Amino acid sequence: MELDLSAALAQIREIGSDVVRLLPNLAIALVAFALFFLVGRWVRRLVRRMNERRGEHHALGMVLGRLAQWAMVLVGLLVAVTILFPSFKPGDLITLLGVSGVAIGFAFKDIFQNFLAGILILLTRPFEVGDEIVVGDFEGRVEEIQTRATLIRTYEGRRVVIPNADLYTDKVTVNTAFQARRSQYDVGIGYGDDVDRAREVVLQAVCGIEGVLADPAPDVLVVALADFSVNLRVRWWSHPQRADVLQVQDRVLAAVKDRLVAEGIDLPFPTQQVLFHDQTEETDGDRSRQREGWPAGRGDVPRSAKVSAALREVAGRAGDVGSADGEPSRDGGGAGRR
Repeated sequence: MELDLSAALAQIREIGSDVVRLLPNLAIALVAFALFFLVGRWVRRLVRRMNERRGEHHALGMVLGRLAQWAMVLVGLLVAVTILFPSFKPGDLITLLGVSGVAIGFAFKDIFQNFLAGILILLTRPFEVGDEIVVGDFEGRVEEIQTRATLIRTYEGRRVVIPNADLYTDKVTVNTAFQARRSQYDVGIGYGDDVDRAREVVLQAVCGIEGVLADPAPDVLVVALADFSVNLRVRWWSHPQRADVLQVQDRVLAAVKDRLVAEGIDLPFPTQQVLFHDQTEETDGDRSRQREGWPAGRGDVPRSAKVSAALREVAGRAGDVGSADGEPSRDGGGAGRR
């Protein structure tokens, strides 16, 4: 029992002596780590200031600054461990991290993918905070670009959080990427109206509307000869924000409609014409006088047929057949004599 106690005391003395020998190295390691930590904070601020001077996005400066800071902290940690344990080599830690990094990579694959996609989005800047974009079924204004996801505020007042990996790999429409945005609308006029006159009237109406840009200038194109109208496509440019686009479109459509009506230009709507060729009109059956576009043919023009005459003829035939059979007709045979 005494031997065990003395052995334990000897081991404690040995550990104490080792700690005393390590105290200078520990102090130097702590000082080195503190210096690297302070340098990391200074580097982060420097990166953010340089980013702001270049006019880059604020979020990009924050991300790059944090990456630089954590890189300096990691280097300081390796230096401190090397000073504290001279037998330790940074290559051993790198080898250990390389082996365990595979498992960590599979476990946090989505997080790393979104993080890298966020860095690439901040670097390439396909869109910025304040832009109006369309991603899949969502459309709205970009509120914030984070390292993991991008926040979008829809026009209905809802927030959509979209992972950066989806934004980087999917199709994104940036509606506010340029200073002007074109809108268009199809207007139908009657076939009997003058197309050039209608085009002139529409252009005069559009050019005087607030919000319609003069450069590029509005234009009107004939795009279709439809079933019941000649379709004119009115095209104009405005500021790209959705609120401006909708307000200008409201003014354009109202002005075009009022000017066309005031100038006596027809705005037709879908109609159907049903023809009954056995009516009692004088032109029924006369293909040379009808306007359905049927050819009259080379032979004689058939005579017009009247419903009343046809009914009398049918009733007369029925009465004749009944008399021939020796059976009186229901109306006493009078129908055949009418």
